[in-house]
Amino acid sequence: MTWVTIADVASAVLLLAGALLTLVAAIGLLRFPDLLSRMHSATKPQVLGLLLVLAGLALRLREPSAIPLLALVAVAQMLTAPVASHMVGRKAFRIGLIEPDTLSADELSDTEVHESRGAP
Repeated sequence: MTWVTIADVASAVLLLAGALLTLVAAIGLLRFPDLLSRMHSATKPQVLGLLLVLAGLALRLREPSAIPLLALVAVAQMLTAPVASHMVGRKAFRIGLIEPDTLSADELSDTEVHESRGAP
């Protein structure tokens, strides 16, 4: 076996694993009942799936000039997805979309002011 064959097999495995994680995240978005579960599904498997796809793509391309661009995409995804999910969850809590009995800890109830739903 040559290095090229090993890189192709590893690339295929990483691409398939990333695609499956992305599929699981999409199914979770459709199947999970509440906002917090959907946010979990939208961030964790989706980010890991994208990182696996990017790693598989880097192995498949074998271009040193493509790696900084792929790394930039990975860093941007890792920085923006958790922050966006946190902001959506915080706003949902503030407007009352989160059921208090689904929380194991409620750290925002003393500091947050609940807003009414809908436009003023």
